[in-house]
Amino acid sequence: MSAAPSSVTPAQVQAVRGFNRFYTQRIGVLDPYLDSELSLTEVRVLYELAHRDQPTASELGRDLALNAGYLSRILRRFESRGWLARAPSPADARQSLLKLTAAGHAFFAPLQQRSRDEAAALLEGLPPPDRKRLVDAMATLRQLLDAQAQTPQTVVLREPRPGDMGWVVQQHGEIYAREYGWNMEFEGLVAGVAATFVKNFQSEWERCWIAEVDGERAGSVFVVRKSATVAQLRLLILTPQARGHGLGARLTDECIAFARAKGYRKMVLWTNANLTAARAIYAKRGFLCTQSEPYTGYGGHKLVGETWELKL
Repeated sequence: MSAAPSSVTPAQVQAVRGFNRFYTQRIGVLDPYLDSELSLTEVRVLYELAHRDQPTASELGRDLALNAGYLSRILRRFESRGWLARAPSPADARQSLLKLTAAGHAFFAPLQQRSRDEAAALLEGLPPPDRKRLVDAMATLRQLLDAQAQTPQTVVLREPRPGDMGWVVQQHGEIYAREYGWNMEFEGLVAGVAATFVKNFQSEWERCWIAEVDGERAGSVFVVRKSATVAQLRLLILTPQARGHGLGARLTDECIAFARAKGYRKMVLWTNANLTAARAIYAKRGFLCTQSEPYTGYGGHKLVGETWELKL
């Protein structure tokens, strides 16, 4: 084994190794992972299967840097438990497309929630400023060690699950308060929209997408039936960490494609003139601002509400 580069000092090496020991113990990697019967590696393979669209074993092995034989044993175990299904690859008869079964998703879902809960518990004991310092430090660490860290690895658009509507309301409340100074009046408006959507949901004509980036919720958008010929786009939002990668545009495109497929003739939306990023997405897709009206709201802010329309 070659020696470490001379520019790296023993103290620096010791600091990295010390941090690794501390962090792996802190997050419980040395214990049965997430109190399950699986190892950390097995849970990671299960995670990739849950968030990818029918990968091959070769792709998983390459991306996770796993030995082919070791990965094959893991996949066989998953298959024997009824968690994994295989289908011939149309591109290469020697390869199989892998897909997590309903039983596999059912087993994985509580593990993912437990992982979220443990991450939340890790942050819970810190005051908000220190939480931000910690998350920023983690982002810096990843950016320095991985040149590709700025690109989301796995993006999934899925239907909502229990808890997602509360998350949508929370994100609107927190983000708009932090970035625009809006008060709880706006959060109440969003809560009403979400509650009405759930109560009056018309599955044939309406849709909600929750965006996940690397397994974490990162955004949302809704299509609501306004009339027999008009669809309304509502509650488009992205977390700050998910911005800049085209995810907002992708969510908007899903809404437009859905509305066209359902035979709607027009899509409308209401937004505010100060939401420049969202307005740019709409304008690029052919939406036109058809009405603009000043108003005061969400804590006394002087705002300009806008109605945008797109002929489908």
